[in-house]
Amino acid sequence: MKTHRSMLPATLAALCCCAALLSLPAGTSYSDPPDGSMAAQAVAAHNRYRAELGIPGLTWSQTLAEHAQVWADHLASIGGRSLMHSQNSERPGEGENLWMGTSGYYSVTQMVDTWGNEKQYYRDGVFPNVSTTGSWFQVGHYTQMIWRDTREVGCARASAGGNDIFVCRYSPPGNYMGRKAY
Repeated sequence: MKTHRSMLPATLAALCCCAALLSLPAGTSYSDPPDGSMAAQAVAAHNRYRAELGIPGLTWSQTLAEHAQVWADHLASIGGRSLMHSQNSERPGEGENLWMGTSGYYSVTQMVDTWGNEKQYYRDGVFPNVSTTGSWFQVGHYTQMIWRDTREVGCARASAGGNDIFVCRYSPPGNYMGRKAY
């Protein structure tokens, strides 16, 4: 294959960029890319599940994304090997979904789809009686995604301990006892 000298600088620049991305240290935070692709993927993935039910789509909230980033960074700072929800008092007026998996292996869409796959256990009913298994915990991520009153979502991720941690925040929150999801 013949190499053109004019392509060499661009090729080297691309290789340097890829090398820099692959060498991010543990505990690295990922903010929304300038082109908005993480935001666009997250919103599109959420809205696919809402559209199946005829529920209006969510819009991206940078404020919620910033709040999600704080919590994702916290989970990374304690090792990135376990998930725990933030206290309701730390996120007034916000719902929260958490996800964790092998660093760099999953797309944003795949992360959201993990929650969306809970719909296989969902049954229409009044919360918390919304699961075919009898445990709303097995559908709680999904019900937050499809909660009719929720209008905005913001997500963020961080990496530590060989894992990506993905946090989405929702406003207004869902999963209210005694109410239907949609």
